[in-house]
Amino acid sequence: MNQRNNRRLVLFPGPIQGHINPMLQLAQILHDRGFSITILHTDLNSPDPFPHPSFAFRSIGDGLGQSEASTSDIVRLIMLLNARCAAPFEERLREEVSSPDAPVTCLIADALFSFARDVAERAGVRTMVLRTGGATALRIFAGFRLLRERGYLPIEESRLEDPVPEFPPLRVKDLPRVNTGEPELFDRILNDRIEGIKDSSGLILNTFEDLEQPALSLLRQEYPIAVFPIGPFHKCGPSSSGSLLAEDRSCISWLDKQAPNSVVYVSFGSIASVNESEFSEIALGLADSQQPFLWVVRPGSVRGSELVENLPGCFLEALEERGKIVKWAPQHEVLAHRAVGAFWTHNGWNSTLESISEGVPMICMPCFSDQNVNARFVSDVWRVGVHLNNGLERRKIAEAIRKLLVEKEGEEVRERAAQFKEKANSCLMQGGSSFQSLDGLANHILSFELTNHQHKPQLRS
Repeated sequence: MNQRNNRRLVLFPGPIQGHINPMLQLAQILHDRGFSITILHTDLNSPDPFPHPSFAFRSIGDGLGQSEASTSDIVRLIMLLNARCAAPFEERLREEVSSPDAPVTCLIADALFSFARDVAERAGVRTMVLRTGGATALRIFAGFRLLRERGYLPIEESRLEDPVPEFPPLRVKDLPRVNTGEPELFDRILNDRIEGIKDSSGLILNTFEDLEQPALSLLRQEYPIAVFPIGPFHKCGPSSSGSLLAEDRSCISWLDKQAPNSVVYVSFGSIASVNESEFSEIALGLADSQQPFLWVVRPGSVRGSELVENLPGCFLEALEERGKIVKWAPQHEVLAHRAVGAFWTHNGWNSTLESISEGVPMICMPCFSDQNVNARFVSDVWRVGVHLNNGLERRKIAEAIRKLLVEKEGEEVRERAAQFKEKANSCLMQGGSSFQSLDGLANHILSFELTNHQHKPQLRS
């Protein structure tokens, strides 16, 4: 750990599981570089301070009622957060700036919060943005206006298989989908987010050069700011959980009893859900695969009944013989475990990057947002997984599992996955691309100190 540098960073995570974890991981990375850390957070999904004794945690009121805090319409939730949090956030940030603690050198805000830069500028603090998704997906979101102008959006069922030559190898069906009753509001929020990134003092990304070099190169051409890919975050130091759900650690002792690379791990993240028919088909596919499985069935992950007892008898027999179901799992440990040979995932960016970093091939079942993009790149660009292209059917599920775990056809996929694991490890070592980018990020932040306290106009990096 580096010596303390008497510089303090204020970090502001979005209150969604997939956004909280990378922000807390980034906080630990920067703390290890000598910075003091203050976390400002909403009341909604407030992080647990206990695993992070070196950080100061300060809450801001978000004024959200229980019904308003639902993730069923994520666009409306983001709109409400931006409307309700700006004033209390400004009040709290000014308190931090005027406190006798180490001076606030920089605010690092989740890209969800479009108001953060303007608020910080009024307080005399420079702002950087953490984008918790990949570089490729960011470019596609930024291109939504172009995609609408050229008729790809809104998505029409008759055009699902049409290629999108502006973003190869995507087809129309791979473009991000967001469930909302207010598409115009989504466009406005998205535009505010992109402009907020471009007007900031720098962009931090949880990715690495060997994975997304083409997209990163284009981002650096298109954005007039410094771009710092310093991932994979979760591999940068000791793991500490920021999970909002209780992790069932009994699955680790269960994995210890399984043969190497024999288990398919199934988890669709903290928001995605399936219906009862899909739930049953997943169970039957797992049973037919004849492979050991660890399946995360979190409360709310099935639209309807999620009672395992209601599933077909052949699945219950398979579960007793070679399966385990938990409500939530310590995913970093699971993916790093020697027994896990495949990951059936919704392809949220955190899960995708974690799987790539551990060399675990993926079965891709994207549900919404950037997951479609991530899944297509996993199967067709990085070629470290297979895509369940046309819905859930037990025979295709079983075939995909067996292909990745035991069949000769999957050998090349397994080899490429192992190669990406090596690249993910090497980029974090001294001289590696993410190591060097982190050096650049630390020096970039340290250069802000003088301009903050003299309230000079914002400098372009």
